[in-house]
Amino acid sequence: MSNTDISLGTWLSLYSEAIAEVLVNAGYEWVTVDLEHSAITIDQAEKLIRVIDLAGAKPYVRVSSNDEVQIKRVLDAGAKGIIVPMVESKEDVLAAINATNYPPKGTRGMGLARAQGYGEAKAKNNYIQNISNKIELYIQIESKEALNHLDEMFSQDINGYMIGPYDLSSSMGIAGDFTNVDFINAEESILETAKKYDIKRGYHIVEPDLEQLELRKSQGYNFIAFSVDFRMLDVMARTPFSND
Repeated sequence: MSNTDISLGTWLSLYSEAIAEVLVNAGYEWVTVDLEHSAITIDQAEKLIRVIDLAGAKPYVRVSSNDEVQIKRVLDAGAKGIIVPMVESKEDVLAAINATNYPPKGTRGMGLARAQGYGEAKAKNNYIQNISNKIELYIQIESKEALNHLDEMFSQDINGYMIGPYDLSSSMGIAGDFTNVDFINAEESILETAKKYDIKRGYHIVEPDLEQLELRKSQGYNFIAFSVDFRMLDVMARTPFSND
């Protein structure tokens, strides 16, 4: 897939293997297991990763923080992509790259778990030599500080970025005000800088809103998370009562 194609995924915050399977079967290219803002444990994350993977989509994980130990554990569980929150500098990006890659590119420790076929020689070698080199890394831009370092972050070996709109607007002193001109200008600056370095341009549409999806596509976003499991459930559950 080139960086001109639109990659459409979604977000999983509830621990339910059934929901994970439903989302994959709906046609999403990737499903992100959220460890930052959910009660999902590492053990549960491994089960969700397995379901997403075997159902035919890419299992991504948004880790709780830029933590090499947690990154290593979810990669060993079979995650095919990592989304790192609150990245603010080149040093943060390099730390994430190191944690995601085996030497000599990074410092990821070698383990024998699900990703490596539990040590079976052929599967292990295939993972180390091939699959591990295709793990995707995305950073989240969520602070005013990050806006000062876009070039030095986006010029590193990453696949793309995703805005954390609530955290970003909060750090700018305009929490939740996504129509504020300063927030709009920040979004545009991030988007244009990402285009310069030909990386994926990410946006998380929290509400299951098709108009927003078309708008973000037209704006040039090509790595889009469409809603999240609990918002889809809530919106549809309330539909019979929407005219009350």
